[in-house]
Amino acid sequence: MLNSFRLFSSLLLCGLLAACSTAPKVGGHRIDTSLQAEGQNSRVRHLVLHYTSADTPTSIKVLTQKNVSSHYLITDEQPPKLYRFVDESQRAWHAGVSQWHDHVDLNTSSIGIEIVNAGRLPDHSWAPYQPAQIELLTALLQELVERHRISPANIVGHSDVAPQRKIDPGPLFPWEQLARAGLGRWYDQEQALRHQAQFELFGLAPYAEIQQMLKQAGYEVPLHGQWDKASQNVLAAFQMRYRPSLYDGQPDAQTLGILKALLD
Repeated sequence: MLNSFRLFSSLLLCGLLAACSTAPKVGGHRIDTSLQAEGQNSRVRHLVLHYTSADTPTSIKVLTQKNVSSHYLITDEQPPKLYRFVDESQRAWHAGVSQWHDHVDLNTSSIGIEIVNAGRLPDHSWAPYQPAQIELLTALLQELVERHRISPANIVGHSDVAPQRKIDPGPLFPWEQLARAGLGRWYDQEQALRHQAQFELFGLAPYAEIQQMLKQAGYEVPLHGQWDKASQNVLAAFQMRYRPSLYDGQPDAQTLGILKALLD
């Protein structure tokens, strides 16, 4: 009994000494972290998804040794491997000049997730994502959403937040599949068809109204009522995500029906 007590006391003392030695200090004074404030939340508001347009070894090299980075990387190995290159408390350099709703500089408020995928191929087709990659991504997103309390509308692609520069994660990315799992935003099909029928019967909305709807959906878009190249790029990004069969950046009844249903 005495030996057991001595052993317990020794272990307790070692634990206390270890805690003291690892406690943060300022100017030789230990910082007491035993109390936590109620008034706090995560800095993370957005999850931004990318493809790498490179193979796994190249992607790892670029994301760890160049002036670009991401928090996570999902490889194309069998089975895929999940890397974390940047701690979630730190700012990774993955989004660049970006905006979603009124939030600018998405690097500051987001977690970036890269998926190894070749993207657009030389013959203008697109490389498919592996089911195992999407399965791993789904598990990661579910964990991040729960921990950081991410809104479905704030799970976005690089093309959503930078439509003038980027097209990833591309038209083959399974946004609807993720949305069915509660990870992201989707529209009601019946409502979209009803709105589409109205646009077919009465004509398309004016350009200024289309731009306002895109802005309401979160996109940075001109509001001048002219259908210029910038407006086309924004609508193409929207179509690539919600109507990937055709993403020409031109308004049509089906696209506007989906857009209006999404806002409903």
